[in-house]
Amino acid sequence: MKNLPQKVRSRKLNSRVDLTAMVSVSFLLIIFFMVTIELRKNKAMYLSLPDYDAYTCEWTGGCGENRSYTILLGDDDKLVSYMGLLEVPKIAPKKFGYGKDGIRQELLKQNKKMLNYSAQLGRPGQGMVVIIKPSQKSNFKNLVDILDEMAIADISAYVIVNDFTPEESKLIALK
Repeated sequence: MKNLPQKVRSRKLNSRVDLTAMVSVSFLLIIFFMVTIELRKNKAMYLSLPDYDAYTCEWTGGCGENRSYTILLGDDDKLVSYMGLLEVPKIAPKKFGYGKDGIRQELLKQNKKMLNYSAQLGRPGQGMVVIIKPSQKSNFKNLVDILDEMAIADISAYVIVNDFTPEESKLIALK
């Protein structure tokens, strides 16, 4: 018999797809979108404001200048503070140093007094409001140090402003 041509059978190749790269890319995309969604969220900071009485159209935070404590930061690590208004201070301007024996002790003492005073008025938890005024000649380290003191003394309401009055400029230059 004659040799008949045999059918050429195609070999079936093992069809395996390597998905390792696709899995890596998909995980990277998932992580990327999770991070961008988290960064997209609005970040809010708690702002302590007095209550507004709609009936009398007045802010009812109470105590006004009794609650304000001003800290002036000058050059060469100068720190002067007073309570109330500079024209009629509740506590006269006084020079302090940084650290636990300086401004920290004063902040703790005055905040404790203010918390007791506000509790007697029926507004518990209202401590003093600290106004931090760094001068043009003060350095960044002093500002960071005073912000650390705010955290240590547990002062909940403080603000940093840079508008020195002429009287305050004279005061920081004298001390």
